[in-house]
Amino acid sequence: MANTGFFHHIGTFLIFAASILLLVTTISAPVINNIALLKVDLSGGDSSLSFGTFGYCITQPGDDVCSGKHIGYNPAEILEGAGIEEFNRASTDSTKALTRVMILHPVACGVSFIAFLLALGSGFCGAIFASVVAMLAFLISLVAVICDFVSFGIIKRHVNNEDSGNKANFSVAIWLILVAMLCLFIGTIIVLLTCCSSRMHRQKRGSKHAEGGYVTGHRTKRHFWQRGNRY
Repeated sequence: MANTGFFHHIGTFLIFAASILLLVTTISAPVINNIALLKVDLSGGDSSLSFGTFGYCITQPGDDVCSGKHIGYNPAEILEGAGIEEFNRASTDSTKALTRVMILHPVACGVSFIAFLLALGSGFCGAIFASVVAMLAFLISLVAVICDFVSFGIIKRHVNNEDSGNKANFSVAIWLILVAMLCLFIGTIIVLLTCCSSRMHRQKRGSKHAEGGYVTGHRTKRHFWQRGNRY
């Protein structure tokens, strides 16, 4: 039982860690311009573009300019305005549409935190609900990760295929959401397994107590001459 509780705490911690990682991804550029999903270093090394969940930031010598915070933006158009070779229509439309899916970052963060709170509660039902909600958070983050890598993968490949000296790289936020997704998956499995294991242990212990009570509670029948006067 002690080991089961220890592993349950590990699963709960992983779900909590996933919530924090998803929160950091959510507050990427333009909220915090140093945290980005994709960073593009423009030729010359003086300026760069940081793309985040709700917008982007342009870093220039002595000055950072960030967009407003909103759902969905057009990274291809932004890069073209910075001097990057024009994207084709399909790439422009795809990347623009996929940035709208980034609303799943805060959604996954919120659902993951709810799963953490449920995992803190005691009892079989609480652990089961925590596992279900954590699995939902995992699925949401999985969709978000796929969309992030597809969208910014298109941007990254286009920029790096140029001969202009611009360089695009996946940045810290996209790796954080990937790690969060893995934490949610592992945490969900651990919480579910420890929940089932704890249930089995309680049932076995209850059976042993029941059997022991029957044996100790059994009274041997005495013959009539062995019975004393009850009065």
